[in-house]
Amino acid sequence: MIPYFPQPEFHLFGPVTVHAFGAIVAVAVIVGWRMVVARARTKGLDPGLIEDLLSYVLISGFVVAHLYSVLAYFPREAMEDPLLLLKFWEDISSFGGFAGGLLGLWLFFRFKARDVDAAARLRCLDVIAYVFPFAWAIGRIACSVAHDHPGTVTTFPLGISLKTPEAQAYIAFFYREAGRLAELPPPAVLSKMAFHDLGWYEFLYMSCLMVPAFLVLDRKPRPAGFFLVAFPVLYVPVRFFLDFLRIGDARYLGLTPAQYAGIPVFLAAIFFMVRIARRKEKE
Repeated sequence: MIPYFPQPEFHLFGPVTVHAFGAIVAVAVIVGWRMVVARARTKGLDPGLIEDLLSYVLISGFVVAHLYSVLAYFPREAMEDPLLLLKFWEDISSFGGFAGGLLGLWLFFRFKARDVDAAARLRCLDVIAYVFPFAWAIGRIACSVAHDHPGTVTTFPLGISLKTPEAQAYIAFFYREAGRLAELPPPAVLSKMAFHDLGWYEFLYMSCLMVPAFLVLDRKPRPAGFFLVAFPVLYVPVRFFLDFLRIGDARYLGLTPAQYAGIPVFLAAIFFMVRIARRKEKE
């Protein structure tokens, strides 16, 4: 099992503290940004256009990721304290981020770059989609060190060990918040167990499977839009099943908001993947 450790933090001066999560997310954004711009150049796209597009995508993505997380997962807390909606540095949702990124794309091409034709737009999106797993893998390192997506207790070898009292107190907090504290075994038994860390699992999946898969798929020319649909096809099923391991996320008829969002995204991706394949056959 993987040893538990609290999130590293660095005290700079006075009340200013840098948490590992924020620092690693910043690295993910910087690396992803540079990779997208570099790939845009190799694909004959205007780097300036791509950078403007990325600005819209990132800002909109982070804003909607937060709003979606608060409204979908913590509606009661939002009603009690509406200011939660303005704390954009807290509580973000993956699928909310995806939706926000798409909103940013629409805003950019609707108001900033209306003269860009459909084919060029699709090529821009495909460049971003290709880089996304690389940046996402780095971002999930941030989730791993923060343990901000804890799942149920387990004996799975890749889970985070509950050997230490600190680790047990950490997971007990989430079980207590979910009203499931009675489900935890006694400390003597719990110390031999672990908890599922969903951010850690996604990092493993991204770095060990999706990133290598994208590198292999990129060895041959692909039609525009290929990687745009390949990402949800490969990502959504894994995320769907991982969500069943969550402890206290809001559920509606047994499914989390992310699972409901993932279903139409996956079906749409399959639909467009089939269209791309048929179009290639006709060429």
